[in-house]
Amino acid sequence: EWEICENPQFIVGGASRTDICQGDLGDCWLLAAIACLTLNEKLLYRVVPQEQSYSEGYCGIFHFQFWRYGDWVDVVIDDRIPTLNNQLVFTKSAERNEFWSALLEKAYAKLHGSYEALKGGNTTEAMEDFTGGVTEFYEMKEAPKELYKIMTKALERGSMMGCSIDVLPNFMQPILILLINWCDMCCYCLFHSALQSLVPARFETRTTTGLVKGHAYSVTGVEESQHKESKVRLVRLRNPWGQVEWNGPWSDNSKEWASLPKGEKDKLQHQSAEDGEFWMSFEDFKKNYTKIEICNLTPDALEDDKIHKWTVSVNEGRWVRGCSAGGCRNHPDTFWTNPQYRLRLLEEDDDPEDNEVACSFVVSLMQKNRRKDRKLGANLFTIGFAIYEVSPMHGNKQHLQKDFFLVNSSKARSKAYINLREVTQRFRLTPGEYVIIPSTYEPHQEGEFLLRVFSEKRNTSDEEDQQFRSLFQQIAGDVSTGSAGRPGNKELNTEGFSLESCRSMIALMDMDGTGRLNLQEFRHLWNKIKQWQGIFQHYNSDQAGSINSYEMRNAVNDAGFRLNNQLYDIITMRYANEGMNIDFDSFISCLVRLEAMFRAFQAFDQDGEGTIRLSVLEVMICCQC
Repeated sequence: EWEICENPQFIVGGASRTDICQGDLGDCWLLAAIACLTLNEKLLYRVVPQEQSYSEGYCGIFHFQFWRYGDWVDVVIDDRIPTLNNQLVFTKSAERNEFWSALLEKAYAKLHGSYEALKGGNTTEAMEDFTGGVTEFYEMKEAPKELYKIMTKALERGSMMGCSIDVLPNFMQPILILLINWCDMCCYCLFHSALQSLVPARFETRTTTGLVKGHAYSVTGVEESQHKESKVRLVRLRNPWGQVEWNGPWSDNSKEWASLPKGEKDKLQHQSAEDGEFWMSFEDFKKNYTKIEICNLTPDALEDDKIHKWTVSVNEGRWVRGCSAGGCRNHPDTFWTNPQYRLRLLEEDDDPEDNEVACSFVVSLMQKNRRKDRKLGANLFTIGFAIYEVSPMHGNKQHLQKDFFLVNSSKARSKAYINLREVTQRFRLTPGEYVIIPSTYEPHQEGEFLLRVFSEKRNTSDEEDQQFRSLFQQIAGDVSTGSAGRPGNKELNTEGFSLESCRSMIALMDMDGTGRLNLQEFRHLWNKIKQWQGIFQHYNSDQAGSINSYEMRNAVNDAGFRLNNQLYDIITMRYANEGMNIDFDSFISCLVRLEAMFRAFQAFDQDGEGTIRLSVLEVMICCQC
């Protein structure tokens, strides 16, 4: 027996943007993206698989698919939807017995842990989760002259577009623009953070024109039409509320439609209905909206007519407090500890009209799981990245040390450090070898991230990623399980490391307490060992396979640890042999323990004063490091 209505249907007459009407949940950003999704059937039916219904083979469940940090995941839900007085509380369709949009919203809420987690967001976040695409933002005040052409081409290529009006007061806008032009990216970040605390960016405010500030809209059409003696450029938008529309020129009942030929009206599919969808002129669009965001299915630039074949490398990483969460360049003592990703650009672009020898590529940095962990107090970090050129003398695998960044400036960087889920930017650099360093603005902020690099020509970063995954598979046995075997296994091949060293490594990198390393944890450990191996080899100049205890002081210092004489004495007593030499296994074991102890100290030093007080239990925890 159906509780909400008779004869429920999954989809009635095809999925369309009028099937999406916002309820009591502040997720207009999500619904704007769903409305865009209905414009492309191929994309729609990947997210909303066909052949689901309330009749044939129905067993009370539905499933949906989302792109999740590099992989497509299937989310299964039951058919129970929140109601009040027999009415849907959240998203609903204009057809009372149609439920695909409400069920899609529920599946997306399950992906993030709850409906509550969907309150407030950015349209591009959902667009990316529906497509795996790459997003670019355009501020209306700084938009390129060919913006209309860009929007037209975006829809032709199946891109998804959303737009919004900032709540920022008008008198603040010129001040903000002046500061952006004056400040570098880090200064902008500080101002932006301060501004966010003063301006309630998520408050939705209706204007006299019928538009709503602080609210997400879908861009569903861009057309040029013959009006009287001239052509007029029009933009079609939709309010996810399913009502409340623009009341200016070219609105549903405006006088402009009366002088438009019937053929033009039919082409524009004009109808007067309170469905949240309306047309407006492109000039009014630029005048009233603050920004537009476009999620492209490929990284092709919308400014030109070329379609390119892109190669992509995907790197998963994490910032770990006291270990690899170094913050931005403003923090030189820790910036170098951030994860580093080598990118070798091998071939220049094929462009006979361009005399410049350069390689085009797009860098996309996305922080993971912040929305899902919001209930635990997690908010979006302020993130960005910098790109440095390296020469052969720095070595192909070596982790760049602090001194490198003190004397070298970046070749390119993200425009700003900003608190968005993803920061994306397009670059052109000469062929060569580079290092991409993703970071949070402040140091000691723990989180996971996904770094994608799209290049028009071949690069080696994706090849190295595949080689690394193959290595992990050899050790773990099955990469799909995502974890490497326990070090205590008698059959484990440690290849030169003692069992005790292996156990210390696992303890250092095992963040979830399972006693196993997943791919990300293993990658981080691998990079650490490569970094320390380079330091060891530097002091192992005679190739004897060990360094003496005096060299150990410099080696530990190069690894980033600042110790007093008493601690150096303890290290010598603990790890040196009778000849006062330290072999590679002992060297790695020592650095693993130092890293664990430093991390534990910083975790307890919440106020950053450099002193901590520990209970007996906390002392025992530290001793296990």
